[in-house]
Amino acid sequence: MEIPKYKIALIVGAGEGLSASLARLFAREGIRVALAARKIEKLGALCAETGAQAFACNATEPDDVERLFGLVEREIATPDLVVYNAGGHARGAFVDLVPSEVENLIAVAYGGFLVAQQAARRMLPNRHGAILFTGASASVKGYPQSAPFAMGKFALRGLAQSMARELSPQGIHVAHFVIDGGIRSAARAEPADRPDSMLDPDAIAFSYWNVLQQPRSAWTWEQELRPWVEKF
Repeated sequence: MEIPKYKIALIVGAGEGLSASLARLFAREGIRVALAARKIEKLGALCAETGAQAFACNATEPDDVERLFGLVEREIATPDLVVYNAGGHARGAFVDLVPSEVENLIAVAYGGFLVAQQAARRMLPNRHGAILFTGASASVKGYPQSAPFAMGKFALRGLAQSMARELSPQGIHVAHFVIDGGIRSAARAEPADRPDSMLDPDAIAFSYWNVLQQPRSAWTWEQELRPWVEKF
């Protein structure tokens, strides 16, 4: 069995938590890492730790995304592993939702399309690469007072599924991850009497890596991850 190998990773929507765990894991595996976010000032410590380079980008703007890939190519190399981890959230009674806020959340899925299109255009000539999308419980379930989040996440999942069916036979591994539960962070930890009741970002990153290591004879396009006590 031939295990895929990746050299250059681009993480879009980078910040603390899962993105940082992915950057650290990729760096440990010898992969050069590029990080993209609207505000890159917050990425200084992570770049120093992992050797990553940060690039400012609004993933919902086509010109910004095209510019991002051009910069990464010039300053590092063409990415053969792209993770789309951008997100946002807005809650409220359906009749009280603010249209502009709903539009912003739907735009997150549009950003996934823009990033994935630029990535695929560069991967297809070599018939090699991986494009990963971070989803959520709302990717498959629309919760009350969470219509905007569900709209964006449903759209991102549909994008990933369509891409997987089209691009997998051309050598591009497309995968979507349903993160079904809260992610542990310095500001948000589980109660002492409920150990491991939240998702450890390092454990999520490890699952991403396991998918990336799948031989092409046994690829998955979607994986659900949740704590052992999470109801579903």
